Amino acid sequence: MQQLTLMENVQGLRVAGVDEAGRGPLVGPVVAAAVILDPGRPIEGLADSKRLSARRREALAALIRERALAWAVASASPAEIDRLNILHATLLAMQRAVAGLEPAAERVLVDGNRCPVLPCPVEAVVGGDARVAAISAASILAKVARDADCVRLDGDYPGYGFAAHKGYPTAVHLEALARLGPCPEHRRSFAPVRRALGL
Repeated sequence: MQQLTLMENVQGLRVAGVDEAGRGPLVGPVVAAAVILDPGRPIEGLADSKRLSARRREALAALIRERALAWAVASASPAEIDRLNILHATLLAMQRAVAGLEPAAERVLVDGNRCPVLPCPVEAVVGGDARVAAISAASILAKVARDADCVRLDGDYPGYGFAAHKGYPTAVHLEALARLGPCPEHRRSFAPVRRALGL
C-alpha cells in the first residue's frame, strides 16, 4: 500500500495505530480506536476517515474488525471531558483503547502531535491518518463508533439533529441548543453550551 511507511514496517513488532473522533463536537463522548493490522491479511482502500463516505467507512470498518490482528475502541465521557478538558480526555480514551488490544501492542503510532502515556514506545505522527495504514484503520473505527453514538443520542434526545450534524456546532445545532437547552450529554465546558446555560 502506498500509505505504509517504514515506521509501521518494524520487523517482528506489533505496531498499533491510534486515532480519535469527536474532539470538536458539543455533545457525547470522544472516541479513540487502536488497531494492529495483520500483514498477512491486507485491507485495500484504507485512508483518512474524513476523506471517505459513510458507506465506505462502514464497509472498511467491517473488514478491519474481521482482518486486523487486534483492535479496540474506547471513549471518554462528556463528564470526563468537562473534568479533564478535551485534550486530556482524548489521551485517556487513547490509553483505554490501547489497553484493550489483545495481543498487546509493542509500539504505538498516534495521529497528531501529542501522545498518551503508554507502557510501550509511542510516537506522534502528524497527518498519520493519511500516511500510516494502521492509523487510517483506527480513524475509521473511531469515526464509525462516534457516528453510531450520535445516532443513538438522536433517538434518546430528539430535536437536536444529532444524527445529521454529529454534534458539531452547526447553525441547526446551535438553534436547537438555544431553543431546547442542553441535554444531559452536552459538554458543559464548551463555550456554546455554557452560553445556553447562561454561564
